[in-house]
Amino acid sequence: MNDTQGPDRPPAPTRPQAVDPRLLEILVCPVTKGPLAYDRDKGELVSHQAGLAYPVRDGIPIMLPDEARALDD
Repeated sequence: MNDTQGPDRPPAPTRPQAVDPRLLEILVCPVTKGPLAYDRDKGELVSHQAGLAYPVRDGIPIMLPDEARALDD
């Protein structure tokens, strides 16, 4: 526990961790095999071709179509 947290305080929200730029260069959408764009604010890799956004958790892209969010959400 740090100085800003107490037993009654929840942990402070954290910003999504950055994805290694070298990894972004080689990753493609598993559905379309097309390029991905990294949305740092939402912590997602976006495939505009597939209309899907793949979550990034703890700096690790989750490249499973079942875990992806549809872009029209």
